[in-house]
Amino acid sequence: MLKAERADYILHRLEELYPETPVPLDHSNAFTLLVAVLLSAQCTDARVNLQTPALFARADSAEKMLQLTVEEIDAIVRPCGLAPRKAKAIRGLSEILVAKHGGEVPADFEALEELPGVGHKTASVVMSQAFGVPAFPVDTHIHRLAQRWKLTNGKNVTQTEMDLKKLFPRESWNKLHLQIIFYGREYCSARGCDGTVCEICKTCFPRRRNPVEVRKA
Repeated sequence: MLKAERADYILHRLEELYPETPVPLDHSNAFTLLVAVLLSAQCTDARVNLQTPALFARADSAEKMLQLTVEEIDAIVRPCGLAPRKAKAIRGLSEILVAKHGGEVPADFEALEELPGVGHKTASVVMSQAFGVPAFPVDTHIHRLAQRWKLTNGKNVTQTEMDLKKLFPRESWNKLHLQIIFYGREYCSARGCDGTVCEICKTCFPRRRNPVEVRKA
């Protein structure tokens, strides 16, 4: 298959497998989504979802979060890893949201990326899932699979994002990034597939015999 043919097959096969794409991180508004995505760095979504109910019961808005100290936030999110840094970032971004944005999460990439602890990937998730703005957040799952499927040369997540945006229709980005994550977790995980095992890998590369080495994000 040519690259464009692989992209078309992948797009349609993932739509068949995952017609519904609920956001894996539990949240009730843009603020709680932002915090949950921040907490998910180097942590599983399942672990984040275990910790955020206690946090959001006390603070589901920037204003309420400012009523908690960094130490109180830290104590709640500690199982998510990197807790001191994340707690400081959560309180810091809450201060900025209240001071500069009326307590609301801005629907703006530049403004989001100015917040403590918020990089391009986190901003992309919030823009796509909270505000419906086309974006293609690239996490380790997507970066790995895009290499296995030869949709990118995998130099870094920035290049992977650019390559995927060129290959897939803009209107598919918000749903497709979740579909790739779901597929990676279920069928094409780091341990479950080496580029020769899962359905999409075998369909796109029927003659592939050797494992695919991927570059880390």
